[in-house]
Amino acid sequence: MPVKVLTHDKNELRVRFIGESHTSLQVLRVRLNDDKGVDYANFFPGHPDLDEPEMFIRTNKGVDPAKLLKGLVAEISGDFGALNL
Repeated sequence: MPVKVLTHDKNELRVRFIGESHTSLQVLRVRLNDDKGVDYANFFPGHPDLDEPEMFIRTNKGVDPAKLLKGLVAEISGDFGALNL
């Protein structure tokens, strides 16, 4: 999944997900907001035909939002990878 970093500060991260839908970003949003290190997380779908969706994350002091996002994506990937049908 290609990602373009739009802003990355100490406690804030804004990224654009290329080719993704709001479905996958909804999973990320919910899991991010459940994390105690996150102050606020949300995604903005934009126009369906013109814009790629963006995710904004603001973390609590001392928590790196990029590291948190990478860890969460790895965790979700593992959850789906362990799915047996």
